[in-house]
Amino acid sequence: MKQLRGTELKRLHRQWRRGNEFRLAMILENLQSPFNVGSIVRTASAMGAEKLYLSGDTPSVRSAGAQKAAMGTDKYLKVEYFPTIAEAVAAAKGDGFKVVGLELADEAVPMFAAELTPAVAFVLGHEDRGVTADALALCDQVVFVPQLGRVGSLNVSAAATVACYEARRQGYAITGAPDGSDAGGPDEGDLGDD
Repeated sequence: MKQLRGTELKRLHRQWRRGNEFRLAMILENLQSPFNVGSIVRTASAMGAEKLYLSGDTPSVRSAGAQKAAMGTDKYLKVEYFPTIAEAVAAAKGDGFKVVGLELADEAVPMFAAELTPAVAFVLGHEDRGVTADALALCDQVVFVPQLGRVGSLNVSAAATVACYEARRQGYAITGAPDGSDAGGPDEGDLGDD
C-alpha cells in the first residue's frame, strides 16, 4: 500500500466529485476566530461547497488568521458578506438552498435524520453563543451532531466538517457513487505508473 500523490490523487478526487452533484454552502454568523473561518473555508473547499455567506462580525476570509488556516483554498469558493444574518439567509434561499441551522436546540433533530440534499446551506454561529435565536427562526430546519462523550459541544470548525461530510454521505447514498469498496480508489490501469 502506498499514499496517493499528484495525478493519482487528482484522479481519485475527480472520480468522487463526479458522483455527487448535490449543492453545498455555508453561512457563518458572527464567528469570532479568523482561524475557525479559515478552517471552515478549507473544509468547504475540500467538500466542493460552492459558496460561503459571511454575516455580522465574522472575520474576512482574507484576514491573516483565516488565510493561515485556509492555506489559499478560498480561491475555490464564492464568498459574499452580508451585514445581517437575515440578508445572508435570504441570499442563500434565493440561490436555491435549504437553510439548515447547526445548533443544540430543543427542536433540533439529529443530523443523520435530516434530508440534506439536493441543496443545503448550513448556518454556523459564534464559538461561545452559537446560532442566534433570530437565525434559528429563519432556518428551514435545525440539526445537531449527536455526541456520546462528556464534552457538550464541538468546535465550530469541527462541527462544520461533520455537517459537510454528512451532506456528502447522503448524496452518495442516493447516487450510488463510489463507496470505497469498488470505486473508492484509482482504477488499476489508471495509476499513472508509466
